[in-house]
Formats: sequence, C-alpha cells, structure tokens
Amino acid sequence: MYQKQHRHYDRGYRYQSGSRYTTGASSSSSRGLDWSSQSGLDKTQVSPLLKRNRPAYLAVDKENYIIGYVIPVFRSSQEFAAGYSNTKEARLRNTSAYMEHSNLFTSGLEMERSEQISRRDTMRQSAERISLNKTIHEHGEHFKRMNEDSLLHAPEFVIKPRSHTVWEKQCVRLHCTVSGWPDPRVVWYKNNVAIDSLTNGGKYNIESKYGVHSLEINRCDFDDTAQYRVSAMNSKGELSAFASIVVKRFKGEVDESLPAPRHGPVSEYGITFQTHIADTFGVSFGREGETMSLGCAVVIYPALPRYQPEVQWFRDDVLLGPTKWTHMQWSGDRATLTLTHLNKEDEGLYTLRVTTKSGYETYSAYVFVRDADAEVEGAPGAPLDVGCLDANKDYIIVTWKQPAVDGGNSILGYFVDRCEVGTNHWIQCNDTPVKFSRFPVTGLVEGRSYIFRVRAVNKSGMSHPSRVSEPVAAMDPADRARMRGTSAPWTGQIIVTEEEPAEGIVPGRPRDLQVTEATKNYVVLSWRPPGEKGLEGVMYYVEKCVSGTDTWQRVNTEIPVKSPRFALFDLAEGNSYCFRVRCCNSAGVGEPSDPTEATTVGDKLDIPAAPSKVVPIRNTDTSVVVSWEASLDAKELVGYYIEASVVGSNFWEPCNNKPVNVTRFICHGLMTGETYVFRVRAVNAAGLSHFSKESEAVEVKAAIASPAPPFGISVLECVRDSMVLAWKQPAFVGGADISGYFVDYREVIDGVPGKWHEANIRAISERAYRVTDLKENRKYQFQVRAANIAGVGIPSLPSDTFLCEEWTIAVPGPPHDLELREVRRDSMTLLWKPPVYQGRDPVNGFYVDIKEAEAPEEAWRGINTKATENTFFKVNNLKEGETYIFRVRAQNQAGVGKTSDISERVQALTKPGTKEIVVDVDDDGNISLNFECSNMTPDSKFLWSKNYEDIPDYSRMTVETKGNKSKVTFRCPGEEDIGIYSCLVSNTDGASSSYTISEEELKRLLEISHDHKFPTIPLKSDLAVEMLEKGKVRFWLQADKISANAKVDYIFNDNVVSQGEKYKMNFDKNTGVIEMIMESLTPADEGTFTFQMQDGKATNQSSLVLIGDVFKDLQKESEFQRKEWFRKQGPHFIEYLGYEVTPECCVVLKCKVGNIKKDTSALWYKDGREIKADENLGFTEGVLKLEIAQISKKDAGVYEIVLKDDRGKDTSALSLTDQGFKDLMNEVFDYIANSSTPLKITSTEEGIRIYTFVSYYNDLLPVTWHYKDSPIKFSDRLKSGVVGEQLWLQISEPTEKDMGKYAIEFSDSKGGLRRTVELSGQAYEDALAEFKRLKATAVAEKHRARVAGGLPDVVTIQEGKALQLTCNISGDPLPEVTWLKNEKELTSDEHCILKLESGKFASFTITGVSTLDTGKYSILVKNKYGTESADFTLEVTEGTPDLGVTSYWTDAAGNVAFGPNASKKMKSTVTATKVQKTKVPVGKMEKNQTQKPGEEDENFIGKVTLEPKSDPDDHIATSKDTT
Repeated sequence: MYQKQHRHYDRGYRYQSGSRYTTGASSSSSRGLDWSSQSGLDKTQVSPLLKRNRPAYLAVDKENYIIGYVIPVFRSSQEFAAGYSNTKEARLRNTSAYMEHSNLFTSGLEMERSEQISRRDTMRQSAERISLNKTIHEHGEHFKRMNEDSLLHAPEFVIKPRSHTVWEKQCVRLHCTVSGWPDPRVVWYKNNVAIDSLTNGGKYNIESKYGVHSLEINRCDFDDTAQYRVSAMNSKGELSAFASIVVKRFKGEVDESLPAPRHGPVSEYGITFQTHIADTFGVSFGREGETMSLGCAVVIYPALPRYQPEVQWFRDDVLLGPTKWTHMQWSGDRATLTLTHLNKEDEGLYTLRVTTKSGYETYSAYVFVRDADAEVEGAPGAPLDVGCLDANKDYIIVTWKQPAVDGGNSILGYFVDRCEVGTNHWIQCNDTPVKFSRFPVTGLVEGRSYIFRVRAVNKSGMSHPSRVSEPVAAMDPADRARMRGTSAPWTGQIIVTEEEPAEGIVPGRPRDLQVTEATKNYVVLSWRPPGEKGLEGVMYYVEKCVSGTDTWQRVNTEIPVKSPRFALFDLAEGNSYCFRVRCCNSAGVGEPSDPTEATTVGDKLDIPAAPSKVVPIRNTDTSVVVSWEASLDAKELVGYYIEASVVGSNFWEPCNNKPVNVTRFICHGLMTGETYVFRVRAVNAAGLSHFSKESEAVEVKAAIASPAPPFGISVLECVRDSMVLAWKQPAFVGGADISGYFVDYREVIDGVPGKWHEANIRAISERAYRVTDLKENRKYQFQVRAANIAGVGIPSLPSDTFLCEEWTIAVPGPPHDLELREVRRDSMTLLWKPPVYQGRDPVNGFYVDIKEAEAPEEAWRGINTKATENTFFKVNNLKEGETYIFRVRAQNQAGVGKTSDISERVQALTKPGTKEIVVDVDDDGNISLNFECSNMTPDSKFLWSKNYEDIPDYSRMTVETKGNKSKVTFRCPGEEDIGIYSCLVSNTDGASSSYTISEEELKRLLEISHDHKFPTIPLKSDLAVEMLEKGKVRFWLQADKISANAKVDYIFNDNVVSQGEKYKMNFDKNTGVIEMIMESLTPADEGTFTFQMQDGKATNQSSLVLIGDVFKDLQKESEFQRKEWFRKQGPHFIEYLGYEVTPECCVVLKCKVGNIKKDTSALWYKDGREIKADENLGFTEGVLKLEIAQISKKDAGVYEIVLKDDRGKDTSALSLTDQGFKDLMNEVFDYIANSSTPLKITSTEEGIRIYTFVSYYNDLLPVTWHYKDSPIKFSDRLKSGVVGEQLWLQISEPTEKDMGKYAIEFSDSKGGLRRTVELSGQAYEDALAEFKRLKATAVAEKHRARVAGGLPDVVTIQEGKALQLTCNISGDPLPEVTWLKNEKELTSDEHCILKLESGKFASFTITGVSTLDTGKYSILVKNKYGTESADFTLEVTEGTPDLGVTSYWTDAAGNVAFGPNASKKMKSTVTATKVQKTKVPVGKMEKNQTQKPGEEDENFIGKVTLEPKSDPDDHIATSKDTT
C-alpha cells in the first residue's frame, strides 16, 4: 500500500530524460482532505478548489537517478492572483493574444488553457499541503508536550523494508516507516556493519523525514549483494528489520565468480581512478602457532586527500572480517592482513580486493599452514574446522575435519572437549575416542553458551587441540530464530517466553520420529513435538527395544530431555533396535510415538573410495598442478588431501593441510629440478579413504608456453620486388628454444592496410628474411610470429610502412641483429651481423658507437678509430652500474653506411654467481675449456662457438655437458685451434664467457700438457744439506706431491747406501720430506749424493756434489758445530760481547750468557789485564754489562770476558782499537751531535759569542765552524773553545764584515750534523750594542779601586803585642787609601803606623796593642772608577806579654785560622774541594800543589791543601784564598 501511495520510490517509474527536474502525476485521488479530517482540524482552512492530481517535484542527476525533492519558487502575490484566477474574464484577458488567431490555432489554445489550469491547481495544492503539514506537525508537538507520558513507547515498524533484486549499475532504495516516542534513532547496517554515507561519498544516501527513513544505493554492483538491517532505538527499547539485496548481471559479460570491474568516470566526482597493486606477497608457508602478515602496496591515481577505497580480504572467496584471529590494517597506501595465530583453518587462497568508484583490482596468493611440532613424537596433527550443528536445549552436535598428518600411525579416534563461555575450565565429553568426525554432546545447561575443541589420538600419543569453535548457545532453535530478529544488548541471560500453558492436560504423541544419524558409537533420534499448543512444559522419555522382541526399555529413566533430539550411546554394535518417544509434563506421561524401523548399530556413512587417475602437470620451477578423478559414489565428501614424494626417497609429505573440495590443486614449495610422484585420498565424516595410485613422475620445472611476439622490425635491403627484413628476438621465449619465425605482409594503399598474406610457409630460423613477389613503388607493412614446441605465438605489432623501391646508394646498409654478451662491471662484448646490402663495394670494416642510455643524442661517440674487420667487439673501461646502448656502422670504399638499430639497454654490472671459462690440463695431458653456470633452467643448453661463430667441425674437439658444467676438450691442439672460444647458456639471463687461446697461450698449455703426459714428481725444494746440532749433516729435499706408494733410493757415488750406523734415512709421506742424516763427515765422504724417487709412472731425482773446497768447508762447519755443541754444555755465550751507546753517551759493553749457575764466575779483561772495577760489573737475566762513562782514547783496547765454572769455560772478546774504536766513537759523536741545541748569539766584553750546548762533550769530537759555508780560519780575533758542555765561537771586536751566516758542523759516520744561525740585521745590531755596553763595564771594573788581598774578619790579640796587617790594593789611576776606626779616619802616628808601599801594599801596624785599640777597622780605597772597602775587628785580650810580632793566618773568608798559640790540631791542613758539574772519568789522579795560580781543571775532582806560610823575617799575617 505504501509503495502505491509513493510511486516515486518505484524504479519502474518513468522520468523525462531531458529535464534536470521532472514532474510526475500520482494515481491516488484523495489524500490531503483525509489527513485534515483525521487530524480534527477545520476544513474551512483549506481553499475549496477542485481536487487535482498532485505532481511530485523530484531532483535527479545526469543519469536520471533521484537525489532529492525540489520546492517550486512561488511568484509574487499579483502574479499569483493574475495567473491563477479562476474567473472567466481573467482567463480571456490572459489569452487575448491567442484569440486573434482562433480560426487558425483553436486546438493550440485549448492545450494552453488546459496547461494553465493544471499548473494553477498544482501550485495551489502544493501550498495547501505544506500549510496543512505544518499545522498537523505543530498540533502533534503540542499534544505530545501536553501528555508526554501517555505516548512513550518502544520503536515499531509501521512499514518494514522489503528485499530487492536488481541488475548491475542500477540504483535501489530501501525505506521504512518507524513510530515511537521519543523519536527513534535509525541506523542502517550492511552485513552487521554500520553504513557511513560520509566515508563512502556518493555510494550511499540516507534520509529521514517525517518518520520515513530511506537508504539509497547508487550504481549497484556485485559487492552490494548483502543482508541489510535497519535498527531503530529510543529510551524504551530497540527493534530491527531486515531486507536483502541481490545484484544480478547479464550472462556472458564476465566470469560470474567475481563481479566485473567498473570502468569510466565516477558521476559523483567526475574522476577516473586507476588502481595498481604492487609489492605483493607470494605463496607463503607458515606453521601453526606462528604469526603471518600479508601485505600489498596500493597505488591509486589520482591521490585525493581523505579518499579511502574499500579494501577487502577474502579466503577461498569468503569475505574475512576482523576477529581475534585476523587483523586488518589500511595505512593509506598499504593493505595488511595479519594472521595472529596460524591454524590449519587459515590455509587457503587469499585475495586482496581494492575497490574504488571506478572499479576494483584484485591480487591472490596461496597460504599453506603446516602442523606444529607434536609434543610426542609420532602424534597426529590437530583436527580442524570445528563447528556446531543442530544446537538444541541440552545437546549440540560437534563436527570437525580430519587432519592430513597421522604421525605415521592410524588415528584411533578423537576426543571432544567443551568449555562454558566465560570460564577456562575444559571438560572432556567422551570417555572413548570416536572415529566419526561428528559427535553429539549432551548434558548441557539450557541457556548457556559453549565453545568446543577436538584432539586426535593414535598409539603414539595425543595431538595438539584444534582451534576452538565459535560460541553456541544451548537453546531451542525457535527461540534462537526469534532472538536473531533483535539487536538488544546482551545481558548475559536468555529469556525464554512461551504462551500461557494449559494446566492439567497430558500431552499427545510426538510426531515424525526418525533416526537422523547412526554410527557404531551412537544413534541420534529426532522428532517433532505434539501438535497441541499451549501445553504445560513438555519433556520427553526415550525408549528402545531390541528388534524382534516386545520389551521396551526406557533409556533416560531419571531426567527427561527437553529437546526433540536425543543421542543414545552404549548400544551393542551390530544389533538392531527400534525406538519410540513419550511426552510428559506435570499432568502425566502421554502415549508413545510410533516406533522407528529397525536400525542396526553401525556406521551408515561409508568411507569414500580412493580417487583415481592422478595426473601431474608442470607449472613453475617450484610448483606442479595435480589433477585427479573424484571418488565414485562418495557421500558427504569433505575434500581431498594431496601428498608428494621425491622419487626414490619413500618419504611422503602433505601438499595441503586443509581439504580441498576440487579435483585440481597446485602443489607449491617443491624443489626445482627434483622428480616427484603424487597421490590423493578423499575424506568425509566417516574417515579418510585409501590413497590413490601414485602418479607418473614429473620433474619440477617451469611449463612451456608459446613465445611472446618479436619486435623491432626493420628493412636491411630493398630491391624492385623484394625486401629483406630483420627483427629482434622476443623477450619471453616461453621456456623453450625458438624453433622458427613466420612473416606476414600486407599492402597499404592510401593509408588503408589490406589483408595479411603469408610470406613463408616453413619456419625460418634466422632473424632476417627476404620477402619476395612484392610490387615496386608500393607500400607494405609486416608482422612476425615466433614459434617453439609449444606452438606459434601471437604476431608482433605491424611494422612501420616501408616503400618497396630499389636502393642505389654506394655505401653499405645497416648491420643488424646486435647482441650483447659477457656483461661485466667494466666490459661487455658486442656481436652483430653484417649488412645484407653491401653497397657498391664489399664491406671492409665496422665502427662501433656507444652512449649512456639516458644521455642526449649528442653524446654518441665512437669506440674504435680504426675499423674492425670482425663482427664482434669487446668494449672495455666501462663505468660500473652505468647503462649503455650501442650501434654499429659498416664501411666500404665508398664510405660509412647507415647506423644499425640501437641495441638493448644493458647495465655494466657483474651479476651474482657469474663464472668465467677456466682452462685445465688433466693428468693425461688433455687440454680443456670448462664453464659452469649457476643459474641454469631445466631447458638451458651450453652453446660453444669459436670467434663467436658456430663451430662447424667438432673433429678437433669433444664437448661434454653434465649438470650445470660443460667442457670442450681438444683432441690434438695445434695452430688451427688459436682463437676466441665463447660459451653462451640459453634460457638464462645472458650467462656467457669467453677465453682467448693465443699463440703464446697455446705454447704454454702444450708445455703443461707435456709435463702431464710425462710426469715428474714435483719438488718444493731440491736436494740440500744443512748442519744439525752436534755436527750432524742432514741431506734433504721435499716433494710437492707424492703418494704413500712412492719409493726412494739413496745413492752415494753411484752406490746405493742403506740404513745403518753411519746413515739414518727418513721419508715422511705426509709432508713429502725425504732426508738422510750422517753423524759426521770424513774425507771418505767427499763425492756426489743423489736421491732417486718413483711414484707410479712419475719419477724424479736430485743430486748434490760435495767436492773440493765445498766439501772442506762443510767438513769444517761440521767440526765447528760439534765443538759448539760441546761448548754449550757448560756456561756459554748466547750473544757474544758487543757494545751499545746510551743517550747519555755512555758506552755499555754487554753480552748474553746461558746455562749458568750460582758459582759461575765472569771475569773482565782489558788488553790482557783483569779489570778490578767490580762495582761496574752487572749481571741481570743472563746479560753481562760493563759501563764506560766519558770514553776517551785511553779506553781503547781489547776487552775480553771469561765465563767459567766446574763444567768448563767460554770466552768472548771485543776489539775497540783502530777501526773498532773509530766506529764506536762515531756512534758517540752521533749522539752528541743530535743532542746539540740550536746556535744562539750572546755578547761578552771581548765581542760576540755564538754557542751551542751538548749533553756531553768529548775531546775527540770533530767540530768545524763555518762562516758563509766556508771553514773559519781562527786567529786572535776569531777563536773557538769549549766550556763544560758549551761549544763557542768568539768574535773579538766585531765589525760589519763579521755579519753573515755562521754554522757549526759535527762530523760522524752518518754524514754529520750542521746547525746554523744568521748574524745580521737586528740580531747583529742588538749583539753589537750589548758588546759595547759590556766592554765599557769591563774597563771600569778592571781599573776601579779594589782591595786585592783579604783582611781577617776578627783579630784577637793579647795586650802588649804588636799587630801588623797587610793587604794588596790595585786601581788605575792609583787609588787613594784611607784607614778608619769605628767609622772615623785614622792618621799615621807612632802607635798606629799606616803605610802604602809601591802603590800596591797597604799595611796597618800597631806597635803595642792595648785595650783601647779594640774596635772595628776599615780600609777604603777610591779612584774615579769606583770605591771598595775591607773591614776587620780587633779584639784585645789580657795575657802574658810576648816579645816580638805575632803573625796570623786567615782562611778564605778572612778569619784568623791559627796563630803561634794555636794547638797542633788547629795547625793541621785545611782542605777544600771544588766539584764541577761535569763528570770526571774514573781513575783521574789527584792533582798536586804544583798547579799554577789561575789554572784550574773543570773536569777535575780532587784535594787542595793549604799550608801555613810563615815569614819569620817580616812577621806578616797573610791571608791566602782557597779554591
């Protein structure tokens, strides 16, 4: 009824195609007034105009599909009144223009009037309807507000959506009417997935107006076939309604298994999407328990922001949804399916479908899942596909599929486990294993949900449990069907509602009792409840009776069953039984049903027969297609298992772990090149069939297909009636060699091609062919087809149009058939064929051009400047990784001809696994070339050539191929075999190599061949002699390669010697060392020694001649070694005496000793005298040392050290005389020279000094001073000298002539060392100024007044004695002398006599000392250059007077050391020691007192003695300074 009133929802309704908005008339006659009367409103509110048909204004798109409603635009009030007046005058006035032509257009006027009236009525009715709807709505809203509680009710479908069947590309609309208060919220679902019209823009249109809800699906396709649900929900509850849409397509369009892809622009967007699936996943293998991800990159062009295609995953054409086992992800450019926990249920063909508005793309690959490792070895695999059938109130039938792997032993049966949803407690349902793959589980609690799993068992043990089933509730099927209609939230309870029972009525008989399933383990009965309705809760008793008796036995005596299903166990297999059922309730037990027919306990379902005619077919290099004939008369067939075995292994492994229900299967994961056989068995619920017969053996390799079309057709020559064509080999040859080509041609007239004609009937093997019987000056097109053993391929694209006219050019035509071989990272070889058209003269050479593939045309360049006569060329010096193209030009005497077609692009790169041809000479002297290919295919062949041409005559060589190796062996190599030998492997990616046998190479190989034909035992070393310890002599040689069967003869002077006391022979066959040892050599052993060897047919010998001086030297060496051995039995020298120079320029004599003990003594000698310097004798870790510090000439001599103890002695000597001492000193000089500091400049009062420091100076050090690179001639003005470790050059009174470069040169054995300094410029100016300053200071210092002799600090004298003190004074001019006492000047008188004699001696005399003379005395000398003073203190003591004058001696500080009254102890000598910085050589003698004043030896360490010097005549106390 609703569809009749709303015809705009009907797809059969017609619309005008030319208008964007279309008006349609409804057949309904009355509607608005009925609404008015029902609503209780006053009819006078509506204008009483005539009722007319109401048009519906609909908005449609370009394809006339409804997209909404359109409200007409109302005119102004004046136009409305004028245009829609119903008076006659107004109508006549509006149509006055037409009345003038009434005679001619009467019929047109009537049509116009009718149209105007209809238009007025339509507009008026629309306005009234809008007003009426608004009033009704306002009234309803007011009523709801006034009485809200009384209107609250759950949603209710007034009109439910209905199902539709439509053709593809049509639109369909589902609509419904829903009542309820508050207004229900309506949601549409597709296969229980909410539909979002925003994310699927343009596909879905959802509308809700005035309680009418609609879902419009635009341009339906196969994917829209689904169950749709509309759900209405408010605060009072939820209700759902269902409808199905089936989309059909016309037969014959595309494969009905998948929907046809949609092409063309999308009307909603105006965009055509292009979808490409890349980075795909291949055939995958996993194991149970693992995680696997399948992913593909999806490229959609153009890329629109926020546009999301529909991405779907299928397994075996079944749509997958997100579950705990499968996770799906779409990242915007990649679709991923993750199988979180693999089980065998996940095995199958996985398909990714990406759907856009322009169509869809798919990609498929198979996933194989192997069984997990069994916990017990030999246990079977886990069952799979556990499901539930016939679920009822207290029992469920569980089904599963048998595994493919039985562990090597037959499966005894299966155990079924159950677990209540919400718990983790598994309960085993059967005590004994069942073989049937169905089992009824009883004892369930009504209303609860369960999950199930199954385990297989054989005699080895139990399998892993299967994947758990989907949850299933134990409830009445009718209740379950009712609950499917609601989507109320799950509350954990199932509420079973029944009609109000009728009390006190005993139920009738059950109906339709039958045995639904019978096995040897159980029998399942089913029946229908009694026909009466409203009975109080009915339950059932089941009774059985052995066939042939009348004794009925109740099976369930304690608890009646609630379900009209029952499973009976513990029946005797083979017996026949009858069954009946009684109903019961609180009123009593009813009459029994009719008994069943006699049923024999046993399996009714037979195991299927074995499949037959298993045929394997080659597919790829890792897979085989296996097909077979189905099992005959198989009932309830589940599928087939396929197994494969390598021929001869007798080991079978499954190809699929999930049964396939087809008779053709692709077995993947096979080993390339192996030969397999296959067998198949069927499976149903009763079990697995026997295996089929084994198939024929098949080798795993790629199948053969017809080749792809050739390409690159070009013309090589053209004459009046024929043309020579050339083309390139197809990129894909179909897995087999191309056997030939077929050429077709057609004439092109005025651009219109004609019919194709065959040019050749028989296939041609070359890629060039002359097409004859053409017409001159006509245009032709050509096409070529390639053929192999699989058949003839499709033809190539038609070539360009060529004009058949004779070529008359003088230069040759283009070469053709360019081919690249032996591609390496820096080289490749180009081959071509000469041009067919020679030109005026024969071709005499070729030029090769090269260019980088991406470079412009200007980058072409020639490789060879001189034309080559060969039709091949090796290109070297290529850049690794660069891609190149080539072309070839031919020349004759007339010039260079056309260029050939460009070669294929080739990258200069050595492919992994590339091998080269290896030349080999075997033991028999046969020369062979060997080539190995690691990437061969089953159809590959080795193609040998010489100079890149087929070898026409194999009489000079033999070719042997085995596996992936090929060998060419020369029969009798000679000059005829000189050339380039190449090998190409067909059906590969260009595996090839070459080897050049030149004249020199042939000569070398022939020499090796001769050595192999007439072999000799190779020797690593010839016969040699060496000394062993104790003077033994060893004759030995080593063979490079010798077997354990070799023999050796030892010959001396042509006589064979044998093992004995004199000769010891040894032959180590592992190392090839042959030796003969003699204890010693005597004069009788002079002669020739020979070792002769024989190993099979190989022989060799080696001789050693020991005569004359050679023998004598060897004999002496033997005697020496013998003595040396005895020497080493006692203390001996491991390293003889030598020396080393330390960085401090000390010389250390050292030697290394061995075999010593505590009482071993070591004595040092020099020139035959023992050295008594024990403190310098070191002995540490077997090393003896003697250190010589500050070596000089006196240290030259012969040094010797003697080791001795009770076992013997050993001596080592070192000569440090003449050249030995000179060599030693050169080392010392080298250290000294390297320690010298850079030359520096300083100034003294005499002049400018240039100096350097060394770490140690030796008097023997050869030093030369240079000025301007010339040796300096020393004079009084230029002097050199040494002060301590300073070497200096003194320039006295320097002038400008002394400016320049100065150098000091140290001479040693290594060429010497020179240090330089520049005395010029500012350096010279500064030094000169400093010299002048120091000179002036020195002059003043020299002439100033000074006290030369020292006075004592304190003089103690007895009273009454005379005191006389004298000191020396100097100065120029003569200084003035003043004596002071207590800072007061003294004058000379009789008591204190002051004298100055000869201008040098100042004396101070007191004639008679008294206590008044006590005090501090000073002498002050002064001239123009300076002043100096000296002080002493006089102390007078009381005592016995002594006649005469007392003289006092003073020490270096001027103190009185002793006098006439001093004790003898005080009169002892005073000793002072002066120690220099430098070391003094050991053995320096003490200097005596005869050394002249002012002389001192800085290298001297010794004693200085000061003796009292008395002068009884003068009685002068003299002070002598000590140094």
